[in-house]
Amino acid sequence: MLRQIQLTAWLKQYYPTFLRLEFAASDAEYRRYFRLWLSDESSLIVMDADPNKMSILPYMHVQQLFSMLNVPQIFHTDSKNGFMVLEDMGNTTYLTACLNCQDQSFHHQLLSAALDELITLQKASKPNILAIYDQETLRDEAQWFVTWFCQHELKKTLRAHQQKIWDNMLAMLLPKLTAQSYVFVHHDYMVRNIMLTNTRPGVLDFQDALYGPITYDLVSLLKDAFISWDETLISDLIVRYWEKARDIGLQVPHTMDQFLEDFEWMSIQRHLKVIGVFSKLYHCDHKKQYRPEIQRFLDYLNQTTAHYPIFRPFHALLNELTNGYAKHFH
Repeated sequence: MLRQIQLTAWLKQYYPTFLRLEFAASDAEYRRYFRLWLSDESSLIVMDADPNKMSILPYMHVQQLFSMLNVPQIFHTDSKNGFMVLEDMGNTTYLTACLNCQDQSFHHQLLSAALDELITLQKASKPNILAIYDQETLRDEAQWFVTWFCQHELKKTLRAHQQKIWDNMLAMLLPKLTAQSYVFVHHDYMVRNIMLTNTRPGVLDFQDALYGPITYDLVSLLKDAFISWDETLISDLIVRYWEKARDIGLQVPHTMDQFLEDFEWMSIQRHLKVIGVFSKLYHCDHKKQYRPEIQRFLDYLNQTTAHYPIFRPFHALLNELTNGYAKHFH
């Protein structure tokens, strides 16, 4: 309540006659968003980020860095209190648009536009600006699967032979990921963070950007947390991305088969991370809405690890750990 009073007082400095402030959304971290109505037709978005839990400075830095994309304009900031006034890009995320229209050609059209934006971002990449998405960071993220999913969600501790399988899997996986070419990585490039506008797709939630493996954002987009697409659609879009990226000079493998393998190996790390994050959000932060999506990522993970003989021990471990999980959960 106190923050609401502080926020309202801060806004009145700039918009003394605003009509109303309405809750718009919250995210998986510590941000809330409000819609500030200046009139019945005109609105802005207000970010409220608790400064004791996070800073808005990374958002401001990446917003400038990603200016080649259609990112929200920033109008006013208060970094001490964690307040920000932003351009309003409307109510329709790509996720909402896809859920409201089941036409695969429409989904293909939206995702193709999102891929074009991703390539624009990657083409503008420069080293030594963002933190590096190195093996240690990738390992720490994957480890959330053990810490939060196994230990808290499944209430299981890895036995010695299981721990060895886990360690061997990461030892094979991680060097392959960091061997990919490095580009700007949005780090959460998914359809709920892309807005349907009258012009180019609007890109949100980029404050955790890194400099990392080229397939990471492609995995985030095509292996989504809240909607699953047909494998034929995904395959077509991967080919489309690879051809465009290659044609404009991005450093992707010469063969489609090798690029697909890079994509799938990257997806293993991403799926492990998201399963861990969603488990943490439920058990630590008491956010229930993400827990039902854990099974989607377990399915992704099962499917991918089954394809590669090198991951068969981990595939077997995954099935051993999650045996009965879907039935128990539902």
